[in-house]
Amino acid sequence: INALSSLELVQVYTDPLQALTEIGSGQNVDIIFMDVDMPMISGIELSKAIAHKTSKLIFTTSHSKYAYEAFEMNASAYLLKPYTFARFAETINRLFPQVNDRRKIDLKNEEDHFFIRNKNDNNNLIKVRYNNIVAIESLQNYVRIYTLDETIVSYIGLSEIKEILKDNSNFAQAHRSFVISKNHIEKLEGNALKMSNHLIVNLGNSYRDDILSQIKEKTIKTGRS
Repeated sequence: INALSSLELVQVYTDPLQALTEIGSGQNVDIIFMDVDMPMISGIELSKAIAHKTSKLIFTTSHSKYAYEAFEMNASAYLLKPYTFARFAETINRLFPQVNDRRKIDLKNEEDHFFIRNKNDNNNLIKVRYNNIVAIESLQNYVRIYTLDETIVSYIGLSEIKEILKDNSNFAQAHRSFVISKNHIEKLEGNALKMSNHLIVNLGNSYRDDILSQIKEKTIKTGRS
């Protein structure tokens, strides 16, 4: 949730009876995420009691057998665990297209950002500004995000990061394992890009032509070109 700048986490409950009491007496919210298999009261029963407090009810569960009951409850979405961040983001964008449109506009703002957990900082959530990202490297089941200030390590797939960045034209894939910010390319040396933090990224064969064509668009022709 914190990885999407359009969402704000209000509260988390592990006790469904406490959730019933506090949500029932609290203000309306835009989305409620709810498991189905819970102690004392099921998510289906709880949803019947608090559905009027939200416009979007999303069930998240590892049991597909509850899908029909969720459908009967007019649930907005049903996320079967384990689900990827890309699947989560796609669901939110589908349910709130107007928010997604605003997000596309916001991404043009250099102050736009997202939050992500940093393994190098006790897995705390830290803010990452789009204009501060130099490159993102995929390493098995985690990524390294190289910024102007630090290197962030997070257990998330490159495909999920690409989903977050997909509406920002400043980013492009330069290699199977690298997404780079075109704003931070300092030099092209043969088949390698030298980035503004001195990182060297070798161009992959599948991405070379696309990167070179984008560089060419910004190239000033001289008599010795």
